Amino acid sequence: MSLHYRSVWISDTHLGTKGCKAEQLRDFLDHVDCDTLYLVGDIIDLWKFRNGFYWPTLHSDIVQRIFNKAEQGTRVLYIPGNHDEPFRKHAGMYFNGIDIRLNAVHETRDGRRFLVLHGDEFDSMVCHNKSLAYIGGEAYEILLVINRWYNHIRSLLGYKHWSLSAFLKNKVKNIARFMDNYQHVLGLEAQKRQVDGVICGHIHHADITQMEFGKTYCNCGDWVESCTALVEDDDGRLALIRWREEGQALLDRKKAPAPAYARAA
Repeated sequence: MSLHYRSVWISDTHLGTKGCKAEQLRDFLDHVDCDTLYLVGDIIDLWKFRNGFYWPTLHSDIVQRIFNKAEQGTRVLYIPGNHDEPFRKHAGMYFNGIDIRLNAVHETRDGRRFLVLHGDEFDSMVCHNKSLAYIGGEAYEILLVINRWYNHIRSLLGYKHWSLSAFLKNKVKNIARFMDNYQHVLGLEAQKRQVDGVICGHIHHADITQMEFGKTYCNCGDWVESCTALVEDDDGRLALIRWREEGQALLDRKKAPAPAYARAA
């Protein structure tokens, strides 16, 4: 039993880290087919290799599934991010059927054009102070560890998953302001490129929203917390899927309507 979409975008899987929700990601890849698959950066976390090599068999299974999709006819585009930045030097090359790009322009079935990129190039902290960005990444890893233990206790008590970092992103004023500014800058880039919107990752906050200039902002989220993907159906509608919460329900229906919580674009 599988779901089919015209296009799928996933980002920030952070393979090579203990925070990667590899089981959920493998389940997603096993049950979702598409004509075009975009890997929107930070797929493999090369930063973490500085502190030692971590690569379980499950992570190899995920890479192999992506290769299999390419071999079976899925168009796969890989747009590296800041955590897998060394792969950017291979932009323009094909590897095992995967097209490596710095960015891409995707045209939906209904004729809209979206700039697809990871998004770190518009995060001034990453662009101008990489050591500070690395420290921020380490702090995020600590939050994930705390959150894993907290949610383990919640699950024992019968409660659902709760995200500490998502809570902080929504409640801490400076973080919320950063995300607003991030969207604003991407809206300016969409206006400059004369496209209808932007599809990105990087900030680990899945969202579909309307920006200024009539542009649409789409962030496909991550696979260390939210387990989200952006999808395009056969009519060109865009929606977010939260696989951990909605995957089984979508499979039970054997089709993929836009989830009630998603803001279709």
